[in-house]
Amino acid sequence: MVQPTELKLVDPSRLRIAWSDGEIREYSIHELRDRCPCATCRERRTAPPPPPTELPVLSPAETQPLRIVAMEPTGRYAYHIRFSDGHDTGIYTLDLLRELGSLPSEGAQ
Repeated sequence: MVQPTELKLVDPSRLRIAWSDGEIREYSIHELRDRCPCATCRERRTAPPPPPTELPVLSPAETQPLRIVAMEPTGRYAYHIRFSDGHDTGIYTLDLLRELGSLPSEGAQ
């Protein structure tokens, strides 16, 4: 199984992961948060959209720029990511992380 060899915040809004097979992928923090695999987030993504007249109520943390607060390995198969908006229930498998993100643009290292 391919494993991360380096995790690095390239800037506050982007994460770079170097993999043991030499591939490097970059992830926007918003992409990771939007694709959270926890049951609550999966349910929210499949729920019908709220009526256009319904306004969301945001917590103070949700009004701030989204950041990764911590990223910790879970066994040898996943990472647990805590976000600045207080969300911390997603377990991102290595397979999911390989599906997400994109190859960095030429010259970006």
